[in-house]
Amino acid sequence: MTEPAAPHPVETYSYLGPAGTFTEAALKQVPDAVGHEWRSVNNVGEALADVTSGRSIAAMIAIENSIEGGVSATQDALATVPGLRIIGEYLVPVNFVLVGRPGTALADVKVVNAHPVAYAQSRGWLERHLPDHGHIPASSNVQAATSLFEPDSNADAAVAPPGIVEQLDVALLAEDIGDNPSAVTRFVLVSRSRAIAPRTGADKTSLIVELPDDEPGSLLAMLEQFSTRGVNMSLLESRPIGDALGRYRFVVDLDGHVEDERVADALLGLRRFSPNVIFLGSYPRADRREVEYHSKYDDEIFIEARDWLRGILSGEPGEAGEPGEAGEPGTV
Repeated sequence: MTEPAAPHPVETYSYLGPAGTFTEAALKQVPDAVGHEWRSVNNVGEALADVTSGRSIAAMIAIENSIEGGVSATQDALATVPGLRIIGEYLVPVNFVLVGRPGTALADVKVVNAHPVAYAQSRGWLERHLPDHGHIPASSNVQAATSLFEPDSNADAAVAPPGIVEQLDVALLAEDIGDNPSAVTRFVLVSRSRAIAPRTGADKTSLIVELPDDEPGSLLAMLEQFSTRGVNMSLLESRPIGDALGRYRFVVDLDGHVEDERVADALLGLRRFSPNVIFLGSYPRADRREVEYHSKYDDEIFIEARDWLRGILSGEPGEAGEPGEAGEPGTV
């Protein structure tokens, strides 16, 4: 008799919790995550540690906000934790409500608990309606609300996601308190998978690049690797490397896929220029908007140029004025 096959391990996805966060809302957009185990974690480091240790097959983390820009904790982690790849991106509209313990009125609020990013995005509203308020940072948007019920809580209210009123017995003090109703947070799904998603024509490529030295023109030289090949950057942010003043790495998002000839050629130029280039992945854009570029950067242009050079090196006929080329005397 043969032994029964061992059951497949449960696939787990990590996300910044607890339940109800915007990160969970992003994970709900991943079809492959449906029906699998979701593990709530406290921060980006723990989420990525789950992936590198094999506890989870992927982690959903915030990487950019339309108001605050890049999430530095995520950018720094991706630069320093080896073996990670971005396999997808997801957009979540962001807005907030102000909640308090049952019986609390807006006039009673003196101290507000809020995640630093949420606080920054609702600060204008808070300063207009609660000009004398104090702020206590929270580890997540949901935790800001749950902490109101902790015995040692000093906060009177919390900035939280709208769905919090369905999870906790809280008083809704104000709705739509975000300063920008169009605010969006961009999330990425990070894995150890080395497979690259097929290009779709609506793709994005993420990199982290270090400058070779701190001298005039270094940044321009890096940017020229993209501009001379018609590759647009949708994100360019600097982060300190940390080993000395004046040493920076750059987080870069490119419009296009690594299989696009113009992007691949730019990466080759970048690798020759930079002492450290981290390829974070090529993946479909969340908005599915097709990448536009000038026809002079079509794949065929790069392929023909390589074939032309290959012909020179191999001694093949075909150069202007060489025998066998169309236009040679005696040919039609």
